Amino acid sequence: MKPCFPGLVDVLADHEGVISTSDALRFMTENQLRWQISSGRWQKPARGVVVAHSGPLTDRQILRAAVLRAGPRAVLAGLTAARLDGLTGFGDKASFAESAIHLLVPYGYRRRTAPLRLRVIVHYSQALTSADVHPTRQQKRTRIARSLVDAAAWMPTDRGAMAILAAGVQQRLVRVEDLREVIARIETLRRRTLMTGILDDIMGGAQALSELDFTRQVVRSHRLPEPSRQVARRDSRGRRRWTDVLWDEYKIVAEIDGAQHTEDPLQRWDDMERDNDLSIDGYRTLRFPAWLVRQHPELVARGIRRALREAGYRD
Repeated sequence: MKPCFPGLVDVLADHEGVISTSDALRFMTENQLRWQISSGRWQKPARGVVVAHSGPLTDRQILRAAVLRAGPRAVLAGLTAARLDGLTGFGDKASFAESAIHLLVPYGYRRRTAPLRLRVIVHYSQALTSADVHPTRQQKRTRIARSLVDAAAWMPTDRGAMAILAAGVQQRLVRVEDLREVIARIETLRRRTLMTGILDDIMGGAQALSELDFTRQVVRSHRLPEPSRQVARRDSRGRRRWTDVLWDEYKIVAEIDGAQHTEDPLQRWDDMERDNDLSIDGYRTLRFPAWLVRQHPELVARGIRRALREAGYRD
């Protein structure tokens, strides 16, 4: 930047080259700004937003432009904010230019057109306070607990909502208690009852989505006795091993196998070794693929009920 605009270099550096036109006009005249854009030195991706170069925008510049265009009280939210805070498995391999950018603004905020060529989804909230917004993140966004709760509420399916909350806890990004606090505070939250139940299940040990499916679609839908989940046991070599689902009274164990159990030979051997140890201790292990739990829970429930009855359970 030319020295005839003193102070602007530092502002651009602090804001990754993306600023509002009003900020730019603190350092130059309207004619000077118009020339920067018309000459191709700068670009204007949206009304009221300028970028101090002519090349492609980085992901961080794209997000900054989207927030600037939305207004001073807008923040990145939902999956967009959660991805920035480390959530994986939900479109994180795509750039923000290719995926939807979720913004949260106070209810009643005036809608504005999105930056060019970006898919921006603006959500409105009556319960957006300073406590929901991270105070120091350069990309202004909601805190991770609020981001995950909003993402779950905005998912098109209940299963998607379950996946979001389970992943956030499983990836150690958030505590269940923090999610509960957000859910309790937003009285008009979509899927509020469902999310409260999901967190109860996660607290009970069912963190993976396949285990949440098992709890809801197999155990509760078919009125099986409530099991313990993610129970730690010591194997013959003294190692701490975990069982997915356990009916200890009847010495029945159920394991839900994801794709890694069939694709990884070491995982398969690890599973077999654990099953052998359980068998020696008098436990019966039933294994079910995750896809069967999702698509045919009645078959899974039938097999477990039969095993429980053989072990002495009476409906």
